[in-house]
Amino acid sequence: MTVADDSRLSTSALAKRLKLPIQQLFVTLRDYGWIDRRDKSWALTGKGELHGGSYQESQRFGRYIVWPESLLEHPLLTAIETNQRITPGGMQRYYPHLGVRQINRNFAELGMLNITRRGLELTSLGTHFGGRQEVDEDNGLLLISWPHEIVDNPVIHRELNRLVSDGFAVESSPATAPGQPTETGDIAPDLFAAADQDASRASGELIHARCGLDGHAVDSLLQLRVCDWLYEAQLAHARDRRLPVEEALTADFYVPAVGLYIECWERDVPTAALSRRLRTREVCRELKLSYQEIAAADIERVDDLLTKRVAELSRKH
Repeated sequence: MTVADDSRLSTSALAKRLKLPIQQLFVTLRDYGWIDRRDKSWALTGKGELHGGSYQESQRFGRYIVWPESLLEHPLLTAIETNQRITPGGMQRYYPHLGVRQINRNFAELGMLNITRRGLELTSLGTHFGGRQEVDEDNGLLLISWPHEIVDNPVIHRELNRLVSDGFAVESSPATAPGQPTETGDIAPDLFAAADQDASRASGELIHARCGLDGHAVDSLLQLRVCDWLYEAQLAHARDRRLPVEEALTADFYVPAVGLYIECWERDVPTAALSRRLRTREVCRELKLSYQEIAAADIERVDDLLTKRVAELSRKH
């Protein structure tokens, strides 16, 4: 059913009236079974329609969900605490492709916390973002909780979405300011990123697709994930490092602290590149060099694979 009724509230307007973080309300409605994610947008379920949900058309937002004002008094929604705290584990509901370690490392890179032997230590910047220092009662390690509205913070969105997006294609959305929630519950992309990249290509400045956080040029999303993981893990690393042989062989990354060469195997590799990678693998085995392949299918497991491999090699050094 599609209606045009100004008295009804969009989901974002409903969140504002309830004084809830916008993304928290979208996730809550999903958990209640009132809405579902379909084709990158939210859709009403039968249960949502029973609670008065319907669709409204807009030139600016297209079709989006609206709700009756009576939901402002619905016990399920009024029971949500506005001062609810959240941990990186809870943030995974909004960023399901990120692990807790990745979120904490990203916050550490931003300067919001320090990762120490005692656990996670809150910094002054972390306090500015609403962080609160806590202690795990089971093991005594330091923890940090955050106000739930941090999931709507434009800076946090930008940084965490960078880790889950490909970073190579940016869709324009002129109706919404960059970094701000849209009526679909998503965050509008930075409209200038693609233009800057196109300008760099035109001037011949951009040789690779983009750069990692540390400025290393990368050719693919898989390389970007590995490069950023190494940087946020505070592991110095070289890009396109020559192997210790006379042949002109390189590895995508080299981590000198543990002597690890890393190769990123994409799905579609040209014949010449495939031959080089196979030769690199062969030489590493012949010289007994520490070597790790990351396949395209493992892109969501980069954190687990490299954490395990680096830990294994660290024990040997």
